[in-house]
Amino acid sequence: MNILVTGGAGYIGSHTCAALLEAGHTVIVADNFCNSKADTLNKIKDIANKELIFYQIDVTNESAVYTIFLNHDLDGVIHFAGLKAVGESVDIPLTYYYNNIVSTMILAKACKEYSVNRFVFSSSATVYGDNKVPFIETMDLLPTTNPYGETKAMSERILTDIAKANPDFSVALLRYFNPVGAHESGLIGEVPNGIPNNLMPYVTQVAKGKLDKLRVFGNDYPTIDGTGVRDYIHVLDLAEGHVAALDNLEAGANVYNLGTGQGTSVLELVKAFEEANGIEVPYEIVERRPGDIASCYADASKAKRKLGWTAKRDIIAMCRDAWNFEKNYKDLVETK
Repeated sequence: MNILVTGGAGYIGSHTCAALLEAGHTVIVADNFCNSKADTLNKIKDIANKELIFYQIDVTNESAVYTIFLNHDLDGVIHFAGLKAVGESVDIPLTYYYNNIVSTMILAKACKEYSVNRFVFSSSATVYGDNKVPFIETMDLLPTTNPYGETKAMSERILTDIAKANPDFSVALLRYFNPVGAHESGLIGEVPNGIPNNLMPYVTQVAKGKLDKLRVFGNDYPTIDGTGVRDYIHVLDLAEGHVAALDNLEAGANVYNLGTGQGTSVLELVKAFEEANGIEVPYEIVERRPGDIASCYADASKAKRKLGWTAKRDIIAMCRDAWNFEKNYKDLVETK
């Protein structure tokens, strides 16, 4: 199939592009590099040993998006492009609402006009709010604790309503949990701009000496050790989940959790990283971060049942692959 991947140079998008190419699909990437690097596209090609098509555009630019639909006979869209930092969304909510929701609406409108009936949306477990774990797809969504989560919940509702009004439109709403790790080749991984917002790249940068110590946001949550608990999933498992969703799309809007079904605390992840790589990670406890919840992990049984997908890689593999990418990343950039 010919698949448009928005945000395809980003962390999850790049791994999914590689998986799509390896599965035999043609990939058209749209990205504005606001939180990604252009060189990542070359690395995707190296991994898959195949070419991809690239447009440097902002997906909130309607005419630019329509140019892609006009130039290519698309079979489907996977929509990753969006701002994703929970804390930042609390500080600049308008930017998040505009960027994340407008991009979804423009893509959906183009799909309708060009009869592109396969749509896979990058959603988030954040839409569950501070619900009871494990999170299951049939739960009522609680008001989320941050604007980022609201943009995902609103985009889900928009796409669900479009699917109800257009019976040929098939949507997979993928609520994924906490992607970590990197491609086993070490060629692509998570490369945040500035200070990382996510835990694993923060850990790897501390291990590398780029940052002096890890800041652990709160140790007074009602969890095993007081630190936040999350369902960490290897980014390669997540990428494979997107291919499975694309291959098994059903009529209407269908929600799937993509997670391991197991919670890991911040300090447990630090310990696993130290065990996997033989490196000490110094840390300090600081105040809680705005918008964070205590515990978040998936019931992922629906994806296994309906998509034939399950997460295969464990926390040690996630830590090993993340560090393998980080420790080699500077050399990759210098020798590109």
